[in-house]
Amino acid sequence: MRHNLFIFIALLSINHLAQSQDFRWQQRAEYTMEVTLNVKTHKVQGTQKLVYTNNSKDTLTKVYYHLFFNAFQPGSMMDVRSRNISDPDPRVADRIVKLSESEIGYQHIQTLKQDGKALSYKIDGTVMEVTLAKPIYPNAKTTFDMTFEAQVPVQIRRSGRNSKEGIAYSMTQWYPKLAEYDFKGWHAYQYVAREFQGVWGDFDVKITTDPSYMIGGTGVLQNADKIGYGYEKAGTQVSRPSGTTTWHFVAKNVIDFAFAADPDYVHETAQVPNGPLLHFFYQPGEKTTANWKQLKDYSVKHFEFMNKTFGKYPYEHYSIIQGGDGGMEYPMCTLITGERSVGSLVGVMAHEVAHSWYQGVLASNEALYPWIDEGFTDFAAQESEAFMTGDVISESHKGSYASYFALVKSGLQEPISQHSDHYTTNRAYGTAAYSMGTVFLHQLKYVMGTDEFYKAMRRYYNTWKFKHPEPTDFIRVMEKSSGLNLSWYMNYWVNTTKRIDYSVKSVIDKQGTSFITLERLGEFPMPVDLLVTYKDGSKEMLYIPLNEMMGNKGVEDPALKRTDLQAWPWVYPTYTAQLSRKADDIATLEIDPSQRMADIDRKNNKVDVASIRVYENTTK
Repeated sequence: MRHNLFIFIALLSINHLAQSQDFRWQQRAEYTMEVTLNVKTHKVQGTQKLVYTNNSKDTLTKVYYHLFFNAFQPGSMMDVRSRNISDPDPRVADRIVKLSESEIGYQHIQTLKQDGKALSYKIDGTVMEVTLAKPIYPNAKTTFDMTFEAQVPVQIRRSGRNSKEGIAYSMTQWYPKLAEYDFKGWHAYQYVAREFQGVWGDFDVKITTDPSYMIGGTGVLQNADKIGYGYEKAGTQVSRPSGTTTWHFVAKNVIDFAFAADPDYVHETAQVPNGPLLHFFYQPGEKTTANWKQLKDYSVKHFEFMNKTFGKYPYEHYSIIQGGDGGMEYPMCTLITGERSVGSLVGVMAHEVAHSWYQGVLASNEALYPWIDEGFTDFAAQESEAFMTGDVISESHKGSYASYFALVKSGLQEPISQHSDHYTTNRAYGTAAYSMGTVFLHQLKYVMGTDEFYKAMRRYYNTWKFKHPEPTDFIRVMEKSSGLNLSWYMNYWVNTTKRIDYSVKSVIDKQGTSFITLERLGEFPMPVDLLVTYKDGSKEMLYIPLNEMMGNKGVEDPALKRTDLQAWPWVYPTYTAQLSRKADDIATLEIDPSQRMADIDRKNNKVDVASIRVYENTTK
């Protein structure tokens, strides 16, 4: 009996463990949409069939939809927030409150059914809460059928009509989109300013519009031969049928669908070796044509760098489209403003394309963790740009460090562990998401070692693609790959505003042995690379791991002698290293010579030993 009881308890424990770990399911949303875009009224009339699969262990009695266009109305949360924040985005500012009825955006739900039964719902701003006619049980499917009408707002933020560069339609966040449900519950955020989250699924979309318009966007065009336009005719204007034209796109396993439409677009392509076919849509002219033609080669090189360095892009197509109000990422495409210099064009392309890895394929919740999307994207794009231009890759992140240091100095820094819409200032958000996310990775390269870092980045991508990873998933992969404990590092950087500040305090010579004392002035503990430069020109790296790491990083420069010292316990404000050479032999000492550590005061990181050494119990 006791033996059987033991087996029963063991089985219960195993079952509980399996259930507690079984939270990485992904919901599934399969959209079939047929919409008509009226270029005279700027309205979209559409039908949407959505087959939703509940792969969770929860029974769902409600679902939520995003109605993003509703943000472009006077009195919306986006409008009020923009008019009350101290540093509003100038693209929004007070423009929404001034919109007329014909200029606002909206999404009106005309009918909504679940498996043929009409549903009740209520709309609050940009979120629609739907009470289901019947529950969706675990591992069950249901079908929602909807008809809707939308008015495309004037171009203000990301979406809209008639942009400053004259692009007719930037159709992003344009359809009623089901909110994500995961182990944290529903992510039905109001559209206030920034980031998004989406459900993995397939899109089958037919867009009917004026035949003079060309369309580029998410997915693969299915009927190029039937609409008088084919990829084999790229770069040419072709005759179109009269009446209307229907464009049919299909995208598999993506989290969103976006497109742009304009009568003046030209379409060109470039093939990435062992990679996707790239499509370019832009308005030809003095401000665009020559630069966009150069952009093609840069884009190919960028994809090659990203594929090799961070993991392979999994789709067969990608479109770079002139549109929007700056640059914004969507699955299999981006909309960017196009009247730029070559350098600026390459920069915005590199960033938005790199999103395909972190927002498009990994698809972490960028509303909750913008730094793991925007920051990782900036990091990759900066290194790719350096590669393309022949600059030193390790120096490509200086701007991000400078931005972080400036934020610290301003007194506006906030913890980056908050929803992207809830920062007190846009500056704090921008620096946290972009710059601090970039510094987080470059500094992690310092902690882990360069070679191990890149191996781990590829492992992270290949392990978690199409799974919506959390920050803890990222740091666990880095730990497994490096053999180091790294949770302390992420906790300090993400959950606090503590700063790093180390200094060389003193050098004492005792009978020909040097005792070098370092001081931790900041509250953020780190491992220390201490470069010793001797008067004879030789150099030695003293490596001091942090005890929290429970290990050492690998040697980064085999040509440089490295001496591994005892770990520095994080509670100790000082650390003394012993060097079996006279202080007179040492010319300089420098903490973190690679300058990857975000030390807020680097003036005390490098010293001339002659100016601080002290002799005890010996003569010179």
